[in-house]
Amino acid sequence: MDRIRIVGGNPLNGTIPISGAKNAALPLMIAGLLTDEKLVLENVPRLADVSQLQRILGNHGIDITVNGKRRGDDAYAGQTLEIDARVIVDTTAPYELVSKMRASFWVIAPLLARMGEAKVSLPGGCAIGTRPVDFHLDALRALGAEIEIDAGYVLARAPKGLKGARIVFPKVSVGATHTAIMAASLADGETIIENAAREPEIVDVADCINAMGGRIEGQGTSTIRVVGVPRLKGARHSVLPDRIETGTYAMAVAMTGGDVLLSGARADLLQSALDTLREAGADITVSNEGLRVKRNGAGISPVTVTTEPFPGFPTDLQAQLMALTTRARGTSRITETIFENRFMHVQELARLGARIHLDGETATIEGVERLKGAPVMATDLRASVSLVIGALAAEGESMIHRVYHLDRGFERLEEKLSACGAEIERLAG
Repeated sequence: MDRIRIVGGNPLNGTIPISGAKNAALPLMIAGLLTDEKLVLENVPRLADVSQLQRILGNHGIDITVNGKRRGDDAYAGQTLEIDARVIVDTTAPYELVSKMRASFWVIAPLLARMGEAKVSLPGGCAIGTRPVDFHLDALRALGAEIEIDAGYVLARAPKGLKGARIVFPKVSVGATHTAIMAASLADGETIIENAAREPEIVDVADCINAMGGRIEGQGTSTIRVVGVPRLKGARHSVLPDRIETGTYAMAVAMTGGDVLLSGARADLLQSALDTLREAGADITVSNEGLRVKRNGAGISPVTVTTEPFPGFPTDLQAQLMALTTRARGTSRITETIFENRFMHVQELARLGARIHLDGETATIEGVERLKGAPVMATDLRASVSLVIGALAAEGESMIHRVYHLDRGFERLEEKLSACGAEIERLAG
């Protein structure tokens, strides 16, 4: 397995291009199952999860053509995927594929809506919590699906098609909202989704389905209205910029000091996180080019944060913020309310010299004057990049193991950081 070696202490200066959002690209690819015409997705990031989902969709007979950068394009320009789901040869998503990536469970909605049936493996557990699929299944039942669970598989049928309905989620769920929108887009009649997730990625998927001829309104609010249509057509859609990648690099600059332009970033996608960063001492300015993040001279101030669904502080930036606060001048508190088991990075940050105390879902971080390089182990995607942030500011060398987690969500991380002055390299094996 690859490792990443970092020698800390260098401020970051320069430009980091922000890639397309993984958390939008995956459901957008799955939405390609809703039509028998071509869906063209631009600005798709080059990530392990995207490649894995290409294999999963290929299992259903979907033809995906990948166009890389053309001569003269920016080296970091996203790829373009042409998704052709004209012929779906198999409505089964097997365990060996679904178990590798939870988001692939979402194929149940377009398969059921378009083909009238789907057999999809239950995704099982996850390193950062159980994340059950009950809300997904309840939404499909509300739309008239017959659902049974047998030998670890969800068998869903709607031989006469899905019918519009009122869906009320007891708790905000991004995945279940994606499922409900996709299924309702081909259902007969009107569907009202209440307590819907408001994340920008939900808006991006709904906007794409509308470009395909769908009738969705209210995306970005807690009540979404979907009027089903008999069929959807092809479309061309560009994936929105990744707000988690944006926040991650912004925190890296706040941690190390320096001055970096996050080109292509959009402030409206992560306002809560930017407010927290400013409170911590970063100087952030918004322009047509993106976001410029600076921290020159001033120390890092402590913060108190609770993770919440959008527009609150995102759980996917919690580990990165914790790394930043390890060097704050004072005590910070971070409360995680979205996922259980999402503090696995704490013990690894402690190896760098961090002082963190856990009490249930709250972490208390006492800032220290300096961190020291050490060998550390990545446990999940966001935890792994928090270790990168810590190592960038630590004295001496750090070696980060199990970096395959990083490849799931961060495109060319070492290249982007080294171009801004970080001493970082990937070591094979």
